[in-house]
Amino acid sequence: MKLAGLIWANIFRNKIRTLLTLGSLTMAFVLFGFLQALSNAFSAGADFVGASRLIVQSRTSFTQALPMSQLRQIEQMPGVANVNYSQWFGGVYQSERNFFPQFATDPERLFKTYPEWVLSDAEKQRFKQIRASALVGRQIASRFGWKVGDRVPLTSTIWGTQSGDKAWSFEVAGIFDGVNEEWQNRTGLMYLNFDYFDEEREVGRGLAGIFIVQLSDANRAEEVAKTIDAIFKNSANETKTQTEKEFNLGFFRQLGDIGLLTRYVLFAVFFSILLVVGNTIAQGVRERIPELAVLKTLGFTDAAMLWSVFAEAAALCLMGAIAGMSLAAAALAALSSSLQLPFRPGDPSLWLQALACALVMAFLVGILPALRAQRLKIVDALAGR
Repeated sequence: MKLAGLIWANIFRNKIRTLLTLGSLTMAFVLFGFLQALSNAFSAGADFVGASRLIVQSRTSFTQALPMSQLRQIEQMPGVANVNYSQWFGGVYQSERNFFPQFATDPERLFKTYPEWVLSDAEKQRFKQIRASALVGRQIASRFGWKVGDRVPLTSTIWGTQSGDKAWSFEVAGIFDGVNEEWQNRTGLMYLNFDYFDEEREVGRGLAGIFIVQLSDANRAEEVAKTIDAIFKNSANETKTQTEKEFNLGFFRQLGDIGLLTRYVLFAVFFSILLVVGNTIAQGVRERIPELAVLKTLGFTDAAMLWSVFAEAAALCLMGAIAGMSLAAAALAALSSSLQLPFRPGDPSLWLQALACALVMAFLVGILPALRAQRLKIVDALAGR
């Protein structure tokens, strides 16, 4: 207990230096929490869908559309339960800050391929019957205060109308929820009536961006994917078929390798912080050389000196990690709904990673000062050598 009190007193021996070091550590772990949560959110968006659906896109690029004639051929293949088609709309609401995913899709086929979306039969019928209509996810509806029957103006960054401008308007036919909490967290998107979109768009009529294939047996995903690609091989519209998870990961990579960028940024930040904390610990031990000699004279062992320095480094790093992760968790919780990303600020794996990182950092910054304290000779220290 006496040694624990001594360690705590040594940490705050120079309060200004300790507080500045803690501030640096805290900001480093705030950044760690943000970047890791962002990376995990993108991965989760791809991981949770599993392999029960396949996405058929153009072999050249997912930005190149496919003819609707391929739909019937895909439907007739063994192992295929349902097929839907969709087209990325790329619209914004009122300003560029209000961007969220929108897909033009077939109202009848949507709920056969995505039974995870839940809404009333009356809303499904409205979506089918009203041509210039849309289904809105609960998160989007709550964010903008939309209700069934509202007219929503969207400005597409891609598609122009027959009149030559890019201003569109859709009536909210229904608001859908997820079948469980995980799907509810992904209701930040909108579906548009494909027939109306296809009729009104200036170019590209009769084409679809992708086909969504629901499998009768998820274990046959690889087999069905190869069969689809083989049928359209050497045609004018060759395809690339992959699981929905693989497609989503490919889409996220268009924004850059989030995981790689995260690692590079964190490496640079923690290397800099490592030097700051290392200097703090080393300077603290150097200032206390005569005191350490006195402690050894009083009977403290070499091992006690070694572990006391390690304990100082670990306490400092852990305090910074806990403070930083707590701030990051609070900020992520506030931003989660507005950014429409499934952040998990309280994810235990993030905290375990942060605490492990803090302990590794404590070892690296404490090893040399701790060895110096352990090997200290009483006579030399008291003589100032």
